[in-house]
Parts: sequence; C-alpha cells; structure tokens
Amino acid sequence: MVWKLGLTFLVDKMRHVTQADIDEMRARGYDRSTIAEAESELLLSEVADSLCIMIAKAFEGVKLGDGVGLWEAQGIDDFYSREAAAELRLKDEKDQWQKISFDDLNRCNSSPSFFDAEGFRFHLPAYLIAELKGEYEFDFIPRLLQVPHASCLFIELLTRAQRTAIRECLEFLRDHPDYSLDRARITRAIEWYRD
Repeated sequence: MVWKLGLTFLVDKMRHVTQADIDEMRARGYDRSTIAEAESELLLSEVADSLCIMIAKAFEGVKLGDGVGLWEAQGIDDFYSREAAAELRLKDEKDQWQKISFDDLNRCNSSPSFFDAEGFRFHLPAYLIAELKGEYEFDFIPRLLQVPHASCLFIELLTRAQRTAIRECLEFLRDHPDYSLDRARITRAIEWYRD
C-alpha cells in the first residue's frame, strides 16, 4: 500500500512525487515521517525525470517504419485476421512516439509481447517514460530483462546513445526500492546494453 495525497491504493509501479505533492501533504498536516518518505521519493523522481529527458533525446526521430504498431499488436493479441489487424494499424502512431498517450499505453499493455524489433524499439521510449513517471499501470521493465523474447533483435537496432539511456535507466531501477526483487535480473540485463 502507498500513499498519494490521502488516497490509498495498491500499486505495482513506481511512484512519482513532485514538490507540489509534498507541499500539499504539509498543508494537510501529514506527519513528519510520511513527509520524509515523500522527500526521499522526490529525489528518486527527480532522477527519473532526468532519465526521461535522456531517453527522449536518445530516441528522438525514431520512426515505426514497417514495424508492428501499438493497436496492430493488440489486434494480433486478440487473434484478429491479418486484414483486421492491418485496419487497426491505420490508427497507429508511426512517426512520433512522443504522441502516444499514457492512456493508450495502458490500454495496449499486451502490445509489447507482439511487437517485432522495429515496433519494440519505436515504442520503447514511450513505455519507459510512462514507467519512470509512474503512469504505466503494468510492468514494462521485465520485458527488458527477458532474453530471448520475440523482439530481442531490437537490441541490434539501437544506437550507442539509446543503449546508454536504457543502461542508465536499468542502473537506476536496480537500486530503486520498487524493483528490489528484480535486482539480479536487472544486473544481468545491463550487460546486454553495453556498447
């Protein structure tokens, strides 16, 4: 269970705290230990924000190309015919991964299992940023820890800057309390993203 401005809910995702959250907690009279915990989370959130900037720069200009798109992948998951999946592809973002909303990523949470290498690389920064901002309601990071998986060839498509961004993200998550159960797997996966 975690706190978020007085609401209690179960989460399996990273918490993203802002200074405004802490200020509101103070205004509402939260106890010192809860505020201290939030301040620790704020420091982690600030690092996560800087990683988001690094990821955005590293993946700037990446296009979907002929890769499997977000909605197309959902059609594949739902056993749509090729024609029906191709029709879903018409609504896929193909040029700017930054335009994909967090809501769509959550709606299409099974899509990463059905991406090919190009589709995985194109959508990767959107999913990573959603995870780092605490906006992704599912677990994306374990997909970076599975090799081999259907889209593992995406690693070969990555530039040095993209590998570095993924590696730094994984190094941050390895030490993050929310990912403590995955430390060993993250440590192994970091090696796959070395130059």
